[in-house]
Amino acid sequence: MQHPAVPELAHTTPRPIHWVATATAVSGVIALSSMLHPGSATAAQPPGGTKAAQATAAAPDPAEADIPLDCGPVKLVVVKKATGDLDGDGRPETVVVAHCDASMGTPPDGVYVLTQAAGATEPRVVATLVDPKDRSTVTDFAVRDAAVTATLLGYSSPDVPSCCPDVKTPAHWQWKGGAFVRSTPSGARSV
Repeated sequence: MQHPAVPELAHTTPRPIHWVATATAVSGVIALSSMLHPGSATAAQPPGGTKAAQATAAAPDPAEADIPLDCGPVKLVVVKKATGDLDGDGRPETVVVAHCDASMGTPPDGVYVLTQAAGATEPRVVATLVDPKDRSTVTDFAVRDAAVTATLLGYSSPDVPSCCPDVKTPAHWQWKGGAFVRSTPSGARSV
């Protein structure tokens, strides 16, 4: 039998006293932390709120809009929505991804921009960014920095089965010159 170069240390074997000491220390930390509380929040909104707060409060509600998608006997479903001031007028727009509620398969998506004028009772669609006739499915959808971004899954030909999109295209829309201009980010590729 070979003896270790370092003699066995007495404190390396846990004994009940070690567990009691650890439990006491943990209990002390928990008790102390329960007595310390952060101060209450004191920030207040300026009169009239901030521009961001006004924009969020006034965002058009997609449930109130007449989205131009004919679904026949099935209902229209808004699957994603995001808000932001896309045209720089100080009022937010709501961008929605919607499709018909199909019982089977993946129905194509449409992407619509909604706005609501001051004093108007209903929002209205001001732009169609993706038409369902294009047979695209929208993923990675967001509104950031006055732009709409998404990834569009589509088909290279009508012969490709609807179950299996074979084209993946990133898209970016920004309000320029009174219209939404679509661009594809550099380095974008299809699958």
